[in-house]
Amino acid sequence: MTKPIATRDVYGETLAALGESNKDIVVLDADLSGSTKTSVFAKKFPERFFNMGVSEADMMGTAAGLATGGKIPFASTFAIFASGRAWEQVRQSIAYPKLNVKIVATHGGITVGEDGASHQAVEDIALMRVIPNMTVIVPCDGVETKSVIYEIVKYHGPVYVRVARGKFPVILPEDYKFTIGKGVVVRDGKDAAIIANGLMVSHALEAAAMLEKEGLDIRIINMSTIKPIDRNLIVKAAQETGVIIIAEEHSIIGGLGEAVAGVVAEEFPVPVKRVGIQDRFGQSGLAEELLVHYGLMPKDIAEAVRKAIKKK
Repeated sequence: MTKPIATRDVYGETLAALGESNKDIVVLDADLSGSTKTSVFAKKFPERFFNMGVSEADMMGTAAGLATGGKIPFASTFAIFASGRAWEQVRQSIAYPKLNVKIVATHGGITVGEDGASHQAVEDIALMRVIPNMTVIVPCDGVETKSVIYEIVKYHGPVYVRVARGKFPVILPEDYKFTIGKGVVVRDGKDAAIIANGLMVSHALEAAAMLEKEGLDIRIINMSTIKPIDRNLIVKAAQETGVIIIAEEHSIIGGLGEAVAGVVAEEFPVPVKRVGIQDRFGQSGLAEELLVHYGLMPKDIAEAVRKAIKKK
């Protein structure tokens, strides 16, 4: 693993780079461009950047209008506002007509830290995943974030991408290529499979290293696309390891855990254990403290694996 980097920083840099070659890209922000890093694009292409103010619903409606005119709008704000405050506009104006709008929301999960429960989106994946026509992605590191942004520009349709405030370890090789709807095995193993996304992929790898000392061989799958989910990869993991653990920085309700559990239940039932926010709001604190408090550390994933394996 190399030096940690914030996925929001990579988003800002990648968007600005794409703006040079693709003149159809326009960017909208809800008065948070310094935090979402769309300010990088704004400085290079001020004529294609629109600060909509603290008016997220208007931002989504305007993005929809720009999409009908052939533009490729990127709309950004904090995850809690993109998924919550503007939910109706996302549903009615973007997803229902299947418009080509890319919602890249930053500050997802509890690693927002000191801003507290009001700004910590632990429900955003569930809110976006339930909307028909919506593609939902949570990249695991900076390398994947860059590839995700390049891919969603080529894809025609609404997309929700969650990136983070905090810095994540870089775990994927520089030449990694993201594909919508495909998970990736980042560590092979036969005794259990941990399926994770976002920061939790690096935590899962640490957990696997702990368990290796106990003689357990753990497979790690980076499931960055939550919708459409990679059903084949999930079934293969269930068949070959006999137990599935899901780790996510999100509520255990409605997110990656339930998406994976649904596939397992329908296709190849095996014991499943979910590691995530246990139906609670976040709170103010340092990101690392909150990850410990909510049971999202490598040791917590390792313990979930031990419990799940006993159910084989």
